[in-house]
Amino acid sequence: MSTLLRLATAGSVDDGKSTLVGRLLHDCKAILADQIAHVQTVSEARGGDFDFALLTDGLRAEREQGITIDVAYRYFATDKRSFILADCPGHVQYTRNTVTGASTADVVIILVDARHGVLEQTRRHLAVAGLLRVPHVVLAVNKIDLVGYDEAVFTGIAKDVTQLADQLGIADVHAIPVSALVGDNVVERSAETPWYDGPTLLQYLENANGRTDTSREALRFPVQYVIRPQTDDEYRDYRGYTGTVASGTVSVGDQVVVLPAGRRTSVAGIDKAVVTATSTAVAERPSAVAGEAVTVRLADDLDVARGSVIVAAESSPGTRRELAATVCWLSDRPLTVGARLLIKHTTTTAQAIVTKINGALDLDTLGVIDAAGLDLNDIGKVQLKVAAPLAADPYSSNAITGSFLLIDAHDGWTLAAGMIDDEEGELL
Repeated sequence: MSTLLRLATAGSVDDGKSTLVGRLLHDCKAILADQIAHVQTVSEARGGDFDFALLTDGLRAEREQGITIDVAYRYFATDKRSFILADCPGHVQYTRNTVTGASTADVVIILVDARHGVLEQTRRHLAVAGLLRVPHVVLAVNKIDLVGYDEAVFTGIAKDVTQLADQLGIADVHAIPVSALVGDNVVERSAETPWYDGPTLLQYLENANGRTDTSREALRFPVQYVIRPQTDDEYRDYRGYTGTVASGTVSVGDQVVVLPAGRRTSVAGIDKAVVTATSTAVAERPSAVAGEAVTVRLADDLDVARGSVIVAAESSPGTRRELAATVCWLSDRPLTVGARLLIKHTTTTAQAIVTKINGALDLDTLGVIDAAGLDLNDIGKVQLKVAAPLAADPYSSNAITGSFLLIDAHDGWTLAAGMIDDEEGELL
C-alpha cells in the first residue's frame, strides 16, 4: 500500500462538504492552534457553536478568480500515511474543478445530504468519477443526525448510489453514515449508529489502495525539452531529451521508437539532476520508472523535439490524426460541430477541428441522447481531426497519453477535458 493517498471531495451545495473537510483536518490535528482560536472567536461572535466550515474558508478565497480550472489542495498526515486533499467547490457551475481534482485522485469522497438523497449533481460527480476511472469512491451520507440516525434512510441512499455506480462502471463504492458537524464516523466511531459496522472515514482512507502502479505498463516518455549545451567543454556533443516518464520503465540499452517520426533506436544513457544544498550535479542512472523526471540520451541522432514521444519498440501505439473521445465540456461557450480549437496532448499542442458530436450523457437515465452541441458541464462523445499526428493510447490503457485538453486558440482558456475512447468505446 502506498504511504501517500490522493483524495478529492465532491458534493452539491449545502451538503456539508466544507464542514466535513474542516472536521477531518481538525480531528487529524492538521490545523494550527492559532487558526482554531480564530475560528472559535468568529463562531462565538456569530452566536453559534464551533463552525468547522470556517477552517476551509481561507482556501475558498484563493479559488474561482476567473481561472477556468483551479483546485485548492491541503496536505495532512496521520501516523499511518500522508494525504493530499483536492478541495473542490460544490456549485454546479464549478463541476470543472471536480474534473481537475478527481483526475489524479485515488479516492473521491462524494457527499450526499441524508435529508435530500441523490441529486443531479450527485449523478454528475459519479459520472466524472466513472469516466476518470477513479479506483475508489466513498459515499459520505452526511447529516445523518438530522434524520435521527435512521438506518433505512442510509440504506436507501447507499442502494441508489450503488445502482448508479454499477451503470457507470465504478467497481468500488463504500458508504459511510456521517455527521460532519457532530463528528460521527469521521475520525471517531459513533455510538449513535450501532447498525453500521464498517470503518470510519479516516480508517477507510488510511487503508485504501492507491492507483495501479504504472511502472509495469508500456513505456511512454513525452519529450518536454531538448538539451544541447552550447559549450566547448566535454558537453559540446551532448544531446539529451528531458521529460517525465508517463508510464513504464526505461533502461539503458532498451530498444525504443521515437514518435511521430517512427524511427527506431536504443537508449544510450539516462541522466538525472541531483540537487544538494550547495550544488547541482548530473548523475547517470541505469533506469528510470514512471513518475521520474530524467534526461534520456539516444544512440542515434534523430529528429526529436518537444512533443515527440519515446515509446517501447515492442509496444508502440503508433500515431493518429483522428480521435473518438469523451469530453467534459467546461466552458460557458457551447461546443458545436466545426469548431476549431487547440488540443493539448502530453507535450504536444496542435490545431483540431470537431467533426462530429455523437451524443451527450443524460444524467437522469445515464443513457446517451442526441445532441447538436455541448453546453457547460455536459459530458459528451465527439470526433476530432487533428493537424499533427499524436502518439495516443485509449484512456482505458493509459491515463496520461489517453487524455487531453481542448483550448481556445484566441484567449487560451481551457474548454474541455477529454479522454480518448477505445476503437469501439462507449460513452461510459
